[in-house]
Amino acid sequence: MDKVADQRKSTQYLYPPIDPFDQRMLDVGDGHRIYVEQCGNPQGIPVVILHGGPGGGCSPAMRRYFDPAVYRVVLFDQRGCGRSRPHASVEANTTWHLIRDIEAIRETLTIDRWLVFGGSWGATLSLIYAQSHPDRAAYLILRGVFLMTRRELDWFYGGGAGQFWPDIWARFTGLVPEEEQGDFIGAYNKRLFSGDLMLETRFARAWASWENALASIDNEGPGGESPAEYARAFARLENHYFTNAGFLSEDNHILNRAELLAGIPGVIVQGRYDMICPPLSAYRLHQAWPKSELKLVGKAGHALSEPGISAELVRTMDRLRHLPFVSSLAG
Repeated sequence: MDKVADQRKSTQYLYPPIDPFDQRMLDVGDGHRIYVEQCGNPQGIPVVILHGGPGGGCSPAMRRYFDPAVYRVVLFDQRGCGRSRPHASVEANTTWHLIRDIEAIRETLTIDRWLVFGGSWGATLSLIYAQSHPDRAAYLILRGVFLMTRRELDWFYGGGAGQFWPDIWARFTGLVPEEEQGDFIGAYNKRLFSGDLMLETRFARAWASWENALASIDNEGPGGESPAEYARAFARLENHYFTNAGFLSEDNHILNRAELLAGIPGVIVQGRYDMICPPLSAYRLHQAWPKSELKLVGKAGHALSEPGISAELVRTMDRLRHLPFVSSLAG
């Protein structure tokens, strides 16, 4: 399918574009300053958006999943990416730093409790945030669930997904010497942090291209190369987090602490044909989390922009505003 036409199919479900009513750079310590914006209704139901990657950054399209008359939408670029500075930095950049940053944003904006909306790595971060601060996360809206487990990383960087996309996988793996092909995350790590900007950019674009090619069910394969600055931050941050297993204490960290979600309701929107984050993780999370709803979207992959995913997320947000405990968060 033509990508422009596919994008139009997706945006028909979204609210019209809006501009932020507040933009700021927040000093979170450790030499990091993060970009934060607010849009919609300043007195509305607060919802914080946790973008994917790590390293993906937020985009104007993310503002459009919420009725601007109803929701106070908070977006931010996580450490090292988007408009946050220093760019592409992995110093003092771990899951626990990000959890601390989310709380710093909430406190700065004087929000008591809020909805948490995250996809892919943003879903990982949403879950860990909710487990760390169950009194602050009123409801979770998750998309394309990633639990930061070895099984998931092996699927995507160990050849599982490559069985469906062998030509694209060959491009990703072909840059790595044969003797290093037992560990592609490690092999890319050496190049992404080599100190040679040209080498880092070359491998960053290859890393980003592999993921982007598999994001949408209607994707025909790699399009143009990602901008160098974006690709370098995206690849370095993802690789940094994956090399360190998300800085979590154990494999299956999230599901092993599922009881911490017991008092928090939520919805999981998952593409049936998600090649980046296969539906098994969403299904296992749903089984372990009694207050969750699982909505499997039949003809959809991983991307937020998939028409079926977009439609379901907008429906969910429109429905939630009518729940008394959600509407009571406004003000």
